[in-house]
Amino acid sequence: MALGDAILACLTEHPMTGYELAKTFDSSIGFFWKTDHQQIYRELSRLRDRGYIQGREVVQTGKPNKLVYTLTPEGRAAFRSWAARPSTPASTKDDLLVRLYALGAADIAPIRADLMARLEHHRDRAERYDRILKKHYADGSVAPADMGKLLNLRLGLRHERMVAEWCEEAITALSAMSGTGSVRPLDSSSRENAR
Repeated sequence: MALGDAILACLTEHPMTGYELAKTFDSSIGFFWKTDHQQIYRELSRLRDRGYIQGREVVQTGKPNKLVYTLTPEGRAAFRSWAARPSTPASTKDDLLVRLYALGAADIAPIRADLMARLEHHRDRAERYDRILKKHYADGSVAPADMGKLLNLRLGLRHERMVAEWCEEAITALSAMSGTGSVRPLDSSSRENAR
């Protein structure tokens, strides 16, 4: 997948400014497709040059004018063509896993500290996904256009909880090796919700 495909996907919802696209990436698509704001603005220029989007200037009083981007028919066709192709399973490149692979040749304390930081990161993400689910899909019902978002959130929540549990397991194992304290496990209700 290219960044342009992700931007076209965002614009299938409604027209957006570059700023609104960046915020959408920060709060949704960015959970599974990372980019920075400058990359989004550069890609918007390329998509406009290809004829996939058009920009319309909106005059504002008391602030700078803004450019609102909309999909063109060519952009909608390009998105449909991309969406019809088979996906490629994600590959994992994780330096922590490489360090664990060679644990016998490394110092345990910094790896354990790294695992603790990862644990907090994944717990925080799980809590964030859970809040979003409760806010937007509390009763489990969803409009057909939003089913993909709900499914992505559920996968994200399960993934974050699973990785947090694995971090707990790894920290416990390394703690036993080094004789240091362990970690607070996820509560059982959180584990049940992830299943």
